[in-house]
Amino acid sequence: MAAAAAAAWAGVLAHPLRPWDLRPRDDEGRAPPDPPAWPPVAVLVPARNEAASLPRTLPALLAQDYPGAWRAILVDDRSGDGTAEAAERVAAAAGGAGRLDVVRGAPLPEGWAGKVWALEQARRRAGDGDPAPAMYLLTDADIRHAPGVLRRLVAEAEAERLALVSRMARLRCASRAERLLIPPFVLFFLLLYPLRRANRPGPRGAAAAGGCILVRAEALRRAGGLEAIRGALIDDLALARAVARAGGRTRLALSAGDVASVRAYGGVGAVWAMVRRSAFTQLRRSWALLAAVLAALAVLFAAPVAAVVAGLAGLAAGWGGAAWCLAAGLAAWALAAAAALPAARYFGLRPRWALALPLAGILYGGMTLDSALRGPRGGGWR
Repeated sequence: MAAAAAAAWAGVLAHPLRPWDLRPRDDEGRAPPDPPAWPPVAVLVPARNEAASLPRTLPALLAQDYPGAWRAILVDDRSGDGTAEAAERVAAAAGGAGRLDVVRGAPLPEGWAGKVWALEQARRRAGDGDPAPAMYLLTDADIRHAPGVLRRLVAEAEAERLALVSRMARLRCASRAERLLIPPFVLFFLLLYPLRRANRPGPRGAAAAGGCILVRAEALRRAGGLEAIRGALIDDLALARAVARAGGRTRLALSAGDVASVRAYGGVGAVWAMVRRSAFTQLRRSWALLAAVLAALAVLFAAPVAAVVAGLAGLAAGWGGAAWCLAAGLAAWALAAAAALPAARYFGLRPRWALALPLAGILYGGMTLDSALRGPRGGGWR
């Protein structure tokens, strides 16, 4: 099993898509040229119990240096912490009250996921504005945007004739639990959805990150609108694929820090709850696929550690095959760490954190199993 793990990690490192190298990133290459005219944009912000996040994110959003007409619509999705009042208070203090429209969310209709319904309410309110938006920026209330983000996304979409442009926000990585689990989370996402494949034409590999998605209004209409993904719990991927199926080109890049999440995951339990909400849905609620994934995680992460432990114990006991067992375990562990090293560097961590990838993989296996057994307990959009 350790030898199989070593072969699998070698295959990951040698794969032509190089999903482990975390590219493309938004700080690579030249900035796109300014378009001849800047289209009007509506920024749609779904918010549920985000009163604590808004003082750190909303002023930056309202400070965008976008040259064209734009406005923001924040929908308070029936929060219990005074999110709407906090948004109005923060916007007034930041001098952006005239640019922000705060909407109290309506009850959730049958068949709609909570976040998608909040986005749809914001889109409908944006349609009442003058001029009508030609593009929508979909962003979460816990995402902090540098001043030039909106301008860069629109220029990129115009220069490359993209229907959808997305940034994978840099997640917070400060606590020990975050250092252990967040870099592998990014690596696993990119192993499933390699950026180079996601940026090819067609819906097969199309992907987006829900914290920052710019989509053309016409492309959204052709894709069936947000109603087409109304029940999607993993709404960002569903939206990217709907736009791609309708013929639109999509692009996803990793943010170097201009788009960043302020949400803290202080302990393993917080990350566990986040993953539990959607892991089994990501597996299409298939028990067969769950079994296959858990078996793969056991080989990739548990087997190398077990082989190292067994090899060391075997050497002490004089077991003849101990050296081979130890060598296979060390090889698999080293190759896994090599795949994790770019993610550790991306978050500014010391290389030794890459060696913890097997532990993170085992924990994510537990989260995935828990998602299937107990479902999305622990809050989130409902």
